[in-house]
Amino acid sequence: MKTECFIYICHLCGGPTLIDPARKLQIPGVAFGHAVHDIPDESVRQLYEEARNATGAGSHTAAVLCCRKLLMHVAVSKGAEEEKSFLYYLKYLADNHYFPPDAKEWVDHIRGKSNEADYEIVIAPPEEAEELLSFIEMLLKMVYEFPATIKMKR
Repeated sequence: MKTECFIYICHLCGGPTLIDPARKLQIPGVAFGHAVHDIPDESVRQLYEEARNATGAGSHTAAVLCCRKLLMHVAVSKGAEEEKSFLYYLKYLADNHYFPPDAKEWVDHIRGKSNEADYEIVIAPPEEAEELLSFIEMLLKMVYEFPATIKMKR
C-alpha cells in the first residue's frame, strides 16, 4: 500500500507543514481560535498561544489545564495576589467585573472542567478544550484588546 504525503513550505514563516490526506492529518496542526492583541503581560500571551497550539496538536487535556492556569495569570496581571487558590482567582475576576454579568455559568463550567482535568484521571475531548478556549479568547479580548483599541482611538 502506497501512502502519499505532501510537505508544503509556509510562505510567511518558511516552516514545513506535512499533509497526509489519507489519514486527514496535518502536522503541525492549526492553532484553535484567534490571536488576541495588546496583551501587556507576556506570561498571559504565552499561555494563551500555548493553549491554542496544544489544541491544534491534539493535546486537549493540556489545553484545558493551560486555560485554568491562564485565568490565574490574568487575575494576577489585573492586581490579584500571587500564590492563592484557583477559586480565589475566579472570585477576584468576578468581583472586579472582568467577567460579563451573565458569565457565572461559564465560570462554573470552566472550574468544573479544569478540576476534572487537574484532579481526575480523564482525557479532555476536543470539544471541551475548544469551548474553554473560546471563552478565554472572549475574556482576553474584553480585558486587554478592546480597552487598548479604544485608548488608541482617543
